[in-house]
Amino acid sequence: MAYSVVIDAGHGGNDLGASYQGRNEKDDNLRLALAVGRKLEENGVDVYYTRTTDVYDTPFEKAVMGNNSGADFFVSLHRNSVPEENTSSGVETLVFDDSGIKSEMARNINEKLSSLGFANRGVIERPNLVVLRRTKIPAVLVETGFINNDRDNSLFDEKFDEIAGAIADGILETIDMHVQNEKKLYRVQVGAYVVRDYANRLLNKLQNEGFPAYLVYENGMYKVQVGTYEDIDNAVKMERRLRGEGYNTFITSR
Repeated sequence: MAYSVVIDAGHGGNDLGASYQGRNEKDDNLRLALAVGRKLEENGVDVYYTRTTDVYDTPFEKAVMGNNSGADFFVSLHRNSVPEENTSSGVETLVFDDSGIKSEMARNINEKLSSLGFANRGVIERPNLVVLRRTKIPAVLVETGFINNDRDNSLFDEKFDEIAGAIADGILETIDMHVQNEKKLYRVQVGAYVVRDYANRLLNKLQNEGFPAYLVYENGMYKVQVGTYEDIDNAVKMERRLRGEGYNTFITSR
């Protein structure tokens, strides 16, 4: 199963983001987003971008793009800033709340970036941010150093490729953890239809006969399946029972 990630380059268009000595955050974000995306694609990950040029979309529109993409993760890339220049430095990753796989990804990214010389400012909860609050998939927002810190900017420029690789590696490490934690599930499929009414008739028949049947819409088909099993032997037993009742079946897994 190929995993997919939405890469969001923060700001854009008339929204410059933070600025420092003629340097605009929106430009750093886009350059980094495209580099991270390329490295993910080289490792077999499907990548969607909220922007690939200097355009502006609202944070809500970006969250909607992420939700509509069907991707597994949403990663928004930014640079940090504080009112007084050269007083703060380092990387931090923001999450809606500090729980689940999104927090694992945030820590993985921070650790990879800190190995390049950035101070690790940790994982920070920011439930008020729209791109974190309105996304329905695990989402993180990476602050890749402070744009008004000379040392962070030098590190960003001198180790740009390594930084892009570090963020990609943090994402890939999280995907690997996710794959290892996923359990393979087996189901018995009894029918697949383009027309939902036909699928519903079979579904109702199976349910009336006491089978734990349900409907799955996948790849343009309404699929009638029975049971969800971690042990393939249990799926085989259900398949034999269904075949004994005259149904044509096969076992599917995910």
